[in-house]
Amino acid sequence: MDQVTIREITADSPEYEQVYQLREDILRTPLGLSLKDEDLSGEKNEMILAAMQEERVIGCILLQPVNDMTVRFRQMAIAADEQNKGIGRMLLEEAEKTAWKAGFERIVLHARKTAASFYEEAGYKAEGEVFEEVGIPHLFMEKHKPV
Repeated sequence: MDQVTIREITADSPEYEQVYQLREDILRTPLGLSLKDEDLSGEKNEMILAAMQEERVIGCILLQPVNDMTVRFRQMAIAADEQNKGIGRMLLEEAEKTAWKAGFERIVLHARKTAASFYEEAGYKAEGEVFEEVGIPHLFMEKHKPV
């Protein structure tokens, strides 16, 4: 595996177009949906982490502040040819460090049911019942900052 680095970008960064396209290709197109139909204006206020191999974005996660104590992780995506290589775990760990360093005490996310075990292995707990989002089953999951 080539060297992977994780960098924080913004919606104004040159890498954002690649992040957008990755999310479109991995998270929306397979469902017959498009990010073009969503309001993305709030992403200017989010922290965006991009996993990079040289200048190529191979993974991403968005950190959306909910309130002073809680941040929501959303739209984590890994390029199809880079999945199952530990990049998702690396990205999740870096997102957690970023959240804790920013002063958040709690992380929440809507995990696709098929990805719930990935988050459970990282210490996230499912809360409540399975619900549907973008036409597929999801679980609400959370993790609190270690003491």
